Amino acid sequence: MRRLMGLCVFILLTAGSAQAQQKKLKVLISADMEGIGGVSTWEVQADSKGREYEKFRRLMTQEVNAAVGGAAAAGATDVLVVDSHGDAQNIDIELLDKRARLIRAWPRPLSMVQGIDSTFDAVIFVGYHAREGAAEAVLAHTDNGRVVVKLNGVEVPEAGFEGAIVGDFGVPVVFLSGEQTICQEVRELIGPIETVAVKRAIGFYSAEMLPPEDSQRLIREGVRRGIERRAEIRPYRISRPVKLEIRFNDVVIAELVSYLPSVERKSGNTHRVHRARHDGGIEVPHGRPLPEDSGRKMRMKK
Repeated sequence: MRRLMGLCVFILLTAGSAQAQQKKLKVLISADMEGIGGVSTWEVQADSKGREYEKFRRLMTQEVNAAVGGAAAAGATDVLVVDSHGDAQNIDIELLDKRARLIRAWPRPLSMVQGIDSTFDAVIFVGYHAREGAAEAVLAHTDNGRVVVKLNGVEVPEAGFEGAIVGDFGVPVVFLSGEQTICQEVRELIGPIETVAVKRAIGFYSAEMLPPEDSQRLIREGVRRGIERRAEIRPYRISRPVKLEIRFNDVVIAELVSYLPSVERKSGNTHRVHRARHDGGIEVPHGRPLPEDSGRKMRMKK
């Protein structure tokens, strides 16, 4: 009996040790809609009042599901999906892969990558688009389509801004899907990550589209490759001090923003915020230092 009890204890201890050694592989998937295959205009597909919106929120969900499938194939055990288009209530939760959890709606402090922290192993961008003013880019814009954003003097798309946030937590962006222009932008900015062009932009609205089944297959395969390559992809980190510069197309909005004590008005429609002092705060030209988290969380609602 003693030997039997000893054997049972040994088995339990061994099983507990093996379980402890199996580290969770956590993946965050941030999903926008303008870069989803088949999407060409806001009026028809990407706006909730568009005549094809219901169809394309389903296709958006299917591309996200393809990313979840690719993550699972690469060993992911914990997948968080962040709906990040429009009112952030686009993904059909009934159709979403049951292996994923979902964040939706605004406001939220970390915007398109809400939920990110240093415990994640990789970040995936699905359905992203090129920056404001980019040529040969479907629905190219930044944030609400009325601003141009620079980080340390470099104009960035939303993928660059969000990539810098997750990079601040030490997590790499390993995959992006959209059209060919955002794929090129993100490779030049972040590095040689996996990208999939689900359409070829001809102009701001027009594009050559792939069949949805092909887009989903390419996303599934690309996400798997990206996660498997995560060790060789470096997080996108912004050198300190960080200088955030925003140019507003609407000068009245720019004037309102200039009333904030943390903002330097560089010109009529351009503002600048400086980060960070050696102690982690934010140094501003004519205001008081802000708390550490303010720079990370300061983000306009999309």
